[in-house]
Amino acid sequence: MDSAVPATGFLYWVGASTVTYLLLRLSYSLFRAVRVWGVGNEGVGPWLGAWAVVTGGTDGIGKSYAEELAKRGMKVVLISRSQDKLNQVSSEITEKFKVETKTIAVDFTSEDIYDKIKTALAGLEIGILVNNVGMSYEYPEYFLEIPDLDNTIKKLISINILSVCKVSSFVTNLSKGVILNISSASGMHPVPLLTIYSASKAFVDFFSQCLHEEYKSKGIFVQSVLPYFVATKLAKIRKPTLDKPSPETFVESAIKTVGLQSRTTGYMIHSLMGLINSNLPRWIYFKITMGFNKSLRARYLKKAKKN
Repeated sequence: MDSAVPATGFLYWVGASTVTYLLLRLSYSLFRAVRVWGVGNEGVGPWLGAWAVVTGGTDGIGKSYAEELAKRGMKVVLISRSQDKLNQVSSEITEKFKVETKTIAVDFTSEDIYDKIKTALAGLEIGILVNNVGMSYEYPEYFLEIPDLDNTIKKLISINILSVCKVSSFVTNLSKGVILNISSASGMHPVPLLTIYSASKAFVDFFSQCLHEEYKSKGIFVQSVLPYFVATKLAKIRKPTLDKPSPETFVESAIKTVGLQSRTTGYMIHSLMGLINSNLPRWIYFKITMGFNKSLRARYLKKAKKN
């Protein structure tokens, strides 16, 4: 009986220590959540550098970043494929926010465009780069059944991977600044039937994390942004919902995480979705993801067959 007393005391302290540790972790997590999603950070603006550079800046998330940064007083360089759309968005931003803009028309499927971009950016005091340009599948599909597979592989690598590496290399010699690389939740967790896209966005995520560690001591903050669905043309979603925000709502939330999170979903609801997915057993996650993408594939093919 006497020997049971020390054992009981030991177990009591083990239990008390465990509960205390878990409460401290929970308190810290709640504090971080309030800090990021409740308070946020307003430290983004022209004091980082006069110019913001946005690739894929004429639609969706890229356009919203360009507008948000212009609203904060930054001059904006828009880089995209269509000069007509660049002129339109550039005029809208200049008229609405009274800031200077520049445009660079290039096709990111090509590999001979980077001298043109580098020359156009030379001499500008760049404070923020938003690597947003991206390409996904037309519809979920099995790898070997992707239409024009070789060309699709080349395009996805050129647009989603090469562009991020090359354009980032033009600004990492700055004394301070911010690089925002728009990845995807598809790069956080493998997504079958979007295999190349998912893998390319995982590259963006890893590249961003490594670049942040390499250059944070030099005053450059690199953020990997991993959103779930946002109501954009790329996602083929027209109507925003609570879990599928408009690009304006998403960017308004995401930009407040700059300086607080080097890896972020950018949006509180997406953060909760990421937490759930990260804690699902892998077989359940893959079963749900495969089922969802198979249904999208079947719906697309059925509609294409009718047409």
